Order: sequence, then C-alpha cells, then structure tokens
Amino acid sequence: MKNTVLIKDEVVDLSLDVSRNKTYRRSEAAVFYRTRDKWGEFSNMAAHFPVFVNGVHFKTAEALYQACRFPHLPEVQKEIVSDPSPKGAKMVAKRCRAKSRLDFDEIKVPLMWWVLRAKLACNQLPFSTALKNSGDLPIVEKTETDQFWGVTKSEDATTLTGKNVLGRLLILLRQTVATKGVEVVVDVKPPVIDGLLLYGKPILTVNDAPGKRWFT
Repeated sequence: MKNTVLIKDEVVDLSLDVSRNKTYRRSEAAVFYRTRDKWGEFSNMAAHFPVFVNGVHFKTAEALYQACRFPHLPEVQKEIVSDPSPKGAKMVAKRCRAKSRLDFDEIKVPLMWWVLRAKLACNQLPFSTALKNSGDLPIVEKTETDQFWGVTKSEDATTLTGKNVLGRLLILLRQTVATKGVEVVVDVKPPVIDGLLLYGKPILTVNDAPGKRWFT
C-alpha cells in the first residue's frame, strides 16, 4: 500500500494520506465496534443494509467488499454471497486470500469508497440519517488489531490510535452528502478499477431503483 492513495470519481477527487496513525479521544468520537451498539450502522458487518449490484443481493457491505477480491473466481464470489453472515463471508475470503487479485492492496481504498457509496445508494434514508446524526464527530472504527482500517486502544484506555481509513472514508461520505445532498448517490458508477467483475460480468451502476428488492 502506497502512503498516498488517489480517490477519483464523479463525486470526489482527492489524495488520502495513509502514512500516519492518528489518535482519537474516545469521548469525543463516534466510535463503532459491535453492530448492535451505538453507531453500529457504520460497520460493514451491519445487517439491514443490503447492497444490490448487477442484480445480486449482498447481505452486507462486507460481503461486497470481500467478493471484489476475486473477480477472476466467480465460484468464490458466489460462496461469499451465499454465506448467511458477514463474519462467514469474511472467513470464506480469508480462506481463499492467497488467490486474491494481485493488486488488491493497491485498489482496496478506492474500492472501499465505492462500497460505502453503494451502501448509501441502496439504503439512503437509514444510512444518511446515521451519518447526519454523527454531527461533526470523528467517525472511528475500534478494532482489536487492525490499525489500517480502524484503531486500537492506547495504554491509557481513553484514546484510540490507528490510521482509521474506514472511519475517514465515512467522514468524507458524510461531508459529501452534507455539501452536495444525498442525491449524489442515487446512481453510483463502477469504480475506475481494471478487471472488476461480478460472476464474470462487468460491474454496472448501482442505484436504488424501484423493484430491485425482489432479489432478497
């Protein structure tokens, strides 16, 4: 992973510095860890936030993200999609991780940005409400060991430290919705990532079109 990641689409165009850890005070942040706790909607594991891509029903954003590791392996993608739990979908991907696309580390941040935008497009009211309710608080994912996507607790227990890339992308999404309106995610074009396929077919625009829910 490079120290600077470019995120560029029809909504944002910026460079995200992922070289340094950041420190957050627990009491002054929207910290999410378990999906059933406050701010749990921000977790990619959160149920009740399905995503629909190419007519395929992903139960969670986590399943969509993990499936994108394997554009060349539709059978692995189908196994991820069919697993009933987000943790199970992640475990399928973990078991097959050695077969991930070779450039996954290079594309994972812009891919995650697209996944979050797709999650918002398919769940506009509940997800935009959660973003709005967080006000101007830093959004922070607490983890046990992952200091890239999230943060881990510091020795004093009152602060959390990590790159918090997922939380920072959520803050960017919140800012985008606040300045441009939730309408910016009505139609989410596929990310500019070569070879991104689902079941052997190119990714299409994600939207909240009426009637798509029959895929549940």
